[in-house]
Amino acid sequence: MLYDYDSSWILLLNACTPNFIIPSLNPNTLKLVNMDTISKNFENVPIMWQSDGQESVNQKRFKKHIQEKYGAKIDTYWDLHKWSVDHLVEFWAEIWDFAEIICSQKFRKVIDLDVPMSDMPLWFEGAKLNYAENVLRNRDDRIALIMTGEEREKVTATYNEVYEKVALYAAAFRKLGVKVGDVIAGYISNREEPIYAMLAAVSIGAVWTGALPLIGPDAVLNRFRLVKPKMLITIDRFRNNSVEVQMLPKVRKIAEDLPSLEKVIIVKNNKKSEDNVINDIRNSCYLDDFLQIGIEKDGSVPPLVFEQLSFSHPVFINYTSGTTGLPKPVVHGCGGFLAVAKDYYVQRVTNKNDTLLSLSPVGWASWNIFVTSMFRGTKLVIYEGTPYFLSPTYIWDLVDEFKLTNLFIAPSVLDIMEKGNYVPTEKHSLESLETFISGTSIVKPNNYNFVYNKVKKDILFTSAYGCTEVFGASLTFDRTLPVYRGEISCPGLAVDLECVDESGKHVVGELGEIVIKQSSPGLPLCLWGDKFHSQFKETYFSKYPGKFCYGDLAIINPVTKGIIIYGRSDETLKPGGWRFGSSEIYNIVNIFPEIQDSLCVSQYNKARDERVVLFVLVRTGYSFDEELIEKIRSTIKNELSEHHVPALILETKAIPHNLNGKKMEILVKKIINKMPYNADTVINPESLKNFENVPPYED
Repeated sequence: MLYDYDSSWILLLNACTPNFIIPSLNPNTLKLVNMDTISKNFENVPIMWQSDGQESVNQKRFKKHIQEKYGAKIDTYWDLHKWSVDHLVEFWAEIWDFAEIICSQKFRKVIDLDVPMSDMPLWFEGAKLNYAENVLRNRDDRIALIMTGEEREKVTATYNEVYEKVALYAAAFRKLGVKVGDVIAGYISNREEPIYAMLAAVSIGAVWTGALPLIGPDAVLNRFRLVKPKMLITIDRFRNNSVEVQMLPKVRKIAEDLPSLEKVIIVKNNKKSEDNVINDIRNSCYLDDFLQIGIEKDGSVPPLVFEQLSFSHPVFINYTSGTTGLPKPVVHGCGGFLAVAKDYYVQRVTNKNDTLLSLSPVGWASWNIFVTSMFRGTKLVIYEGTPYFLSPTYIWDLVDEFKLTNLFIAPSVLDIMEKGNYVPTEKHSLESLETFISGTSIVKPNNYNFVYNKVKKDILFTSAYGCTEVFGASLTFDRTLPVYRGEISCPGLAVDLECVDESGKHVVGELGEIVIKQSSPGLPLCLWGDKFHSQFKETYFSKYPGKFCYGDLAIINPVTKGIIIYGRSDETLKPGGWRFGSSEIYNIVNIFPEIQDSLCVSQYNKARDERVVLFVLVRTGYSFDEELIEKIRSTIKNELSEHHVPALILETKAIPHNLNGKKMEILVKKIINKMPYNADTVINPESLKNFENVPPYED
């Protein structure tokens, strides 16, 4: 999941009417007790940020062009959104022109909408272009990249220097035999080298993939064996959250067990290392030796050549989390560029004066998006490591030091900041900071309160939503719309999104599952190796034929039109037919001063009856005892209902998380139900032993 934003609509209702009880949360049977009461509660959602109604220059220009060319009446964002989904072909053709796509041959057809979305219709047939050429369109002496980190001195690179570096990497790749269709992989911390390597590989027509540097070698092999990369760029060591991460032992195993690798390129970050330290890593060399291959005898570097390829030629391979099995290799082409162009140029509007902080290493889909945003001429601050907790104000120091205009922080980090009072001081101006987005896991109502009350009152803080499979944001914000507490403002332009019940019927004001009704350039081309697309169709189109299914539950507020993401449909709790999300429990339990964290999952007996098991991680200095258990039970009963009270409350010494900070609920559910599971994506696998001896649910 690239963006997985969530806050419970029940909490919204209870915030306004504390004694209000929902009788059922099954999308088939959800009956609202009193529609007048519900509507009143929807109306009372607090506004956290009020727009002045002014559109950005780009959006105003785009809207005016649509009005004049097509005679459309567009007064509001919702008018523009409706036009974009009703005129999908025209909209994306205009985005192509508006983003000034560089191509050697323009498309002859945008898309054939008569082809069912599940049959994966092709976008922009006939076009010939190169993704990297479009990203590298800026060639001047403005700063493109600022590299820094927990132990790195600040280094900068201009757009001209980035282009020259990419040319050198590409020359070395070509001399080593890299060609169109080869896969090049990154397993490296957040640095400039993978940016150069990716753009160089893509310029040749190779396909780029990556694995997060904090996962272990077996998890990397589970991904890379699926795509058989020809070359790997990695690093010997780096510092993350004040911890030394040694990469070479992991790289040795990967190189030994991945026969497709013809070259392992290692960034030498430990200046004291002897050159022979990598001698036992198969087909390895240091980066400097690799780059030397690209230099001609006269000292020159061959000019950068951009292979002209179809719009549907693969560019990136990302991976699903693998929580329910082996990761799925999701393939994206140039449609990703169009999606980012729409988000960053028309929708969110970044410009040449913006400075973005990128904390995403290779392996996160957000890394692809950040790098692609360079086409706008923005400045990227590439941070190696974790800057949040080095000091109580470190992240705010970075905002002022680099004049950041946009900031992205995961909600799990915001929770810790709030509890630890990691807030700006009077020495921080945060004057440059205009937009603050949170995501990758549940964005709770208290996260909104924290940012607006403790960080910056006049900032646009919100959430957006997407996933690994969909390039760009499906749900986002617009500067002409207010931000409501716990809600995402709107679907993105040309995103024909619905919430549907289990019969596939669109619902508003009721719990439903998010689907997309029409194709988008940001959807995947395929799953790598899925020859007849059978796995792709089964995964995303089998539940609701003809509609792309995310697997997430949401509610559309009938008053504000905002969307509240409720959680994963396969993580939903349903004891005795009562359907609710674990976030409801967390929003209550995690406020307790005794509780550091919690995890709530279902357990089944042989008759498939379901009970809810709550695991709590108790803070140092407190005890897990009957008094605490009773306090938890009574509070949940009072704040939600007796049907929400867990049947079993147990202590755990740790909570498993993946690298996005997301709790591994499905995995724990499998463990306590004695089902097979895959722990590759767990960042703290030792935590799993806490769940192995849970008492069985007897009939």
